[in-house]
Amino acid sequence: MNKHPDDAELLTLARSVIKIEADALHQLGGQIGPQMAQAARMIFAAKGHCIVSGIGKSGHIGRKIAATLSSTGTPAFFIHPTEASHGDLGMIASDACVLAISNSGETREMRDLIVHCKNEAIPLLAFCGKPDSFLSKNADITVPVIKAPEACPNGLAPTTSTTLTLAMGDALSICVMHLRDFTREDFGRRHPGGTLGLQLQKVGTYLLENPQNMPSVSASASGRDVISAITEGRQGCVAVIDKQGNFAGMITDGDLRRAMQGEFFDKTAAQMMTVNPVTASPSQRMSELIEQMISKRISNLFVVENKKPIGLIHIKDLMQQGYF
Repeated sequence: MNKHPDDAELLTLARSVIKIEADALHQLGGQIGPQMAQAARMIFAAKGHCIVSGIGKSGHIGRKIAATLSSTGTPAFFIHPTEASHGDLGMIASDACVLAISNSGETREMRDLIVHCKNEAIPLLAFCGKPDSFLSKNADITVPVIKAPEACPNGLAPTTSTTLTLAMGDALSICVMHLRDFTREDFGRRHPGGTLGLQLQKVGTYLLENPQNMPSVSASASGRDVISAITEGRQGCVAVIDKQGNFAGMITDGDLRRAMQGEFFDKTAAQMMTVNPVTASPSQRMSELIEQMISKRISNLFVVENKKPIGLIHIKDLMQQGYF
């Protein structure tokens, strides 16, 4: 009966797996050839979707590649090759392109898809480990998967090969993204959910989705009116508006305390306010606003457009909504 490995042996094995795959990735980086650029240009030139297909572990990798393409500006989806043979070939429009993934290039389930692409003159790309395989011979462009030992001790479980294919998919997706001049704003529009999407959101969009009570007083308002406005607004601050309706400054609880050191009720809002406080623009990203608030230790600020205050943002609201 085999002795169970101890933690030290398992740790050694885990490190070995990572080193084998890391070495293979390093080798791949040095061997990527012009086929990658050609493949990126083919996907970029296609007017329709990029259809990704593969079976087994290659299929799992294919789904991730399709998702990465979609999130970086290239409409894409995954088709299972068996389902393709039973009607889903109809999902492949004439203006699409296909990325087929198979390490051996001889996977039986892929043949109908390959033949369909040839018959319908649909551009076919391949990630394949064998240049003389059925897939490679019929593909318009083949990006070779380099030969490297699997990290599995038995040399059987797809490990290194799937890691290489995943990295190739990322490289291809980023190349196409670069061709599209895909920006952070484009990325944000496709990722409205989660912390990442929220931080890429524009401040103006945040205000539309989160209308806030924006307390304000005129520059000539009395101390009593200022206290009343801050109390009723329940935001801990108030905007000060000049005669033209422009944003002149803001009064916080701290400003009130400082103003009370003299004849408080004889003072106007203009005499209490902080002039030129930090403000935000509706065109800013939320990530920039959050960085600004944290670095300057600001708990709330007004959003100003064309000199007019259009909204108020409080850091506690951002925290409650998952912005950081």
